Amino acid sequence: MEAKALRLPALLHGGDYNPDQWLDRPDILAEDIRLMKLAGCNAMSVGIFAWSALEPREGRFEFAWLDSVIDSLHANGISVILATPSGARPAWMARKYPEVLRVTSEGVRRRFGERHNHCFSSPVYREKVARIDTLLAERYGRHPGVILWHVSNEYSGDCRCPLCVDAFRSWLRDRYGNLEKLNRDWWTSFWSHGFSEWEEIDPPSTIGETMLHGLDLDWKRFVTWRTIDFMEAEIAAIRAVSPDLPVTTNLMGTFEGLDYFELAEHIDVASWDNYAGWHGRGPRTSPWTAWDPEGRDWRLASEIGFVHDLTRSLKRKPFLLMESTPSATNWQPVAKLKRPGMNALSSLQAVAHGSDSVLYFQWRKSRGGFEKFHGAVVDHEGTEDNRVFREVAELGGRLAELADVAGTGTRAEAAIYFDWENRWAMEGAKGPRNDGLLGYKEDCLDHYYRLWRRSVTVDVVDRRADFSRYKLVVLPMAYMMRDDTAARLAEFVSLGGTLVGTYWSGIVDEHDLCRLGGFPGPLRPLFGLRAEEIDALYPDERRTLTMEKGNALGFEGSFESRHLWEAVRPEGAEVLARFDADLFAGMPAVCVNSFGKGRAYYLASRNDERFLDAFYASVLSEVRPARAWPDDLPEGVSATVRHGGGGSGGSGAGSGGRGGAGRNSDGAAADYRFLMNFTEAEVELAVPAWPGPTKLLSGTARMDGKLLILPRYGWAVLRTDALRTDAP
Repeated sequence: MEAKALRLPALLHGGDYNPDQWLDRPDILAEDIRLMKLAGCNAMSVGIFAWSALEPREGRFEFAWLDSVIDSLHANGISVILATPSGARPAWMARKYPEVLRVTSEGVRRRFGERHNHCFSSPVYREKVARIDTLLAERYGRHPGVILWHVSNEYSGDCRCPLCVDAFRSWLRDRYGNLEKLNRDWWTSFWSHGFSEWEEIDPPSTIGETMLHGLDLDWKRFVTWRTIDFMEAEIAAIRAVSPDLPVTTNLMGTFEGLDYFELAEHIDVASWDNYAGWHGRGPRTSPWTAWDPEGRDWRLASEIGFVHDLTRSLKRKPFLLMESTPSATNWQPVAKLKRPGMNALSSLQAVAHGSDSVLYFQWRKSRGGFEKFHGAVVDHEGTEDNRVFREVAELGGRLAELADVAGTGTRAEAAIYFDWENRWAMEGAKGPRNDGLLGYKEDCLDHYYRLWRRSVTVDVVDRRADFSRYKLVVLPMAYMMRDDTAARLAEFVSLGGTLVGTYWSGIVDEHDLCRLGGFPGPLRPLFGLRAEEIDALYPDERRTLTMEKGNALGFEGSFESRHLWEAVRPEGAEVLARFDADLFAGMPAVCVNSFGKGRAYYLASRNDERFLDAFYASVLSEVRPARAWPDDLPEGVSATVRHGGGGSGGSGAGSGGRGGAGRNSDGAAADYRFLMNFTEAEVELAVPAWPGPTKLLSGTARMDGKLLILPRYGWAVLRTDALRTDAP
């Protein structure tokens, strides 16, 4: 699908607006407009869960209230992101048509309640959704105030009703063609699980099969496919009468249940809902969590930066921060308020990584329901006389100062490989760890952090990526590796690229069948080694590795490993470090293989922070990918850059392209460098001597000559003439 561009004259600022909850209070609806303008809001998402207000009884539609809301917003200069209401259905529908409700993995039909409790296969539900979507599109699809369609809400979940089971079996027939191939690819001879009829196959179930890995993996693939099929039906109903407006749906970061790279191919603009738990303090539930006695917000900031970069990379152009909170997230274990300055800082972090919006859930706190205590711009008290509203209004003014940033692009020369199917397969593999510390996502975050803290712009990609765009590709725990992906990675390295891979890679093919002939399977020639066996360590166990004297990385010393370590034998690779003792004593711990014009590094264990810091400092000095800031920054401070000028304009700028925005007053292309301080201490930075003028465009920082002073939770945006900063 050719994506339709969302062209914005400024960054969007606003939120999820639910006027249907206040139809008996016209005074509140009028006050909302006044407060929105006071807060510098220019966009509102409307109608996300409004079905019962739009169709209170079957076939009785009431649009007058929505007419008034959209007209009023538009008349006051506030754009509308209009949602379809399919995320939650009215009670009358569930009562009259129980087939629209999902069936659990135990085979029980759910009762009406909550949201996302609808069957994507139900003809009745699809017909009802298409009907209301069509009516909305006919009525508002050409309204001058509506700028974007917001399809449903946070698609998620699955259904095991007879309709979905039949659809799954049909999907399998199309995928495999015959049962012989399915039985072979699923390895059903194990435990005598062979199928002789398609009707014998059921989805995974807690009262049935949960240990046939091919079935588990294909069910997850099917759920993504079925969700996309339903979403495309919604989009088709809209496009039939409103063909020109772009479409988005709000994603949920690294949500495990759907392959977002697959889904993103079917929308125009990627968007996501960010509910980070800032200021988290408490017992650590894993070695990677930001919740620790020190409450290190910058580690969480790195994780959120990863998700921003992932969301931007889905479409390779600016995305939208569709939901966030200006204060607390009520459903978190500890509903912590954002400290003064954190709402602005965390919001600007999204813009820094490529968002063209800062939108909140919610505009006004509801009086009842599950999220009545969720943060909002307008509290139950209802006025502007409070800290949260003042901070939101101040941020609205700051975003207005950054209008030229809208539509600007991001150029990345480094990428982290993060693949949903690899994640699904690995987490269901039953070994080498089953205690929650296998940690695929966390491993990706660990490597990402080393690039983030050095201001390296990063794309987050999967098997579909064009690796030739990058100088550096990081490939953590590539357990599932397809032959064609391995071939493209080999081509990338042979042409001069640098690849960093790790233990537990190249183990299975796309059917989750173990590779024969030696691990890491099709990556074996590329890394120049063979992995013999992998050992899992108890959580408190550590092993050490020592760098070889005079190794090519240029640093020495001993370092700790945890969780996983692997025995490898070089087949042409150069050994850079060896394990010191125990089972794998003397065996390689770090290797590098020259392959064509490039290099492939292999880390045979999960190593401590000291090692990763030294390792990436060395690799980056060799690879020299583009950096937003030429000097290393203090811990907890990050920098990103967005590039503008030289293009056709709008939000079509990709990670490697340019938008038409981002020109300074004399028409020259401009770079926008974002500096963010996620610590509670003031930080001083020396501003590099870039060619041409450098201006502090916006922020809470101040300039003192060539010194940039970032206060606690402070940020700054510097506008400079476009240039490339390639210093390591």
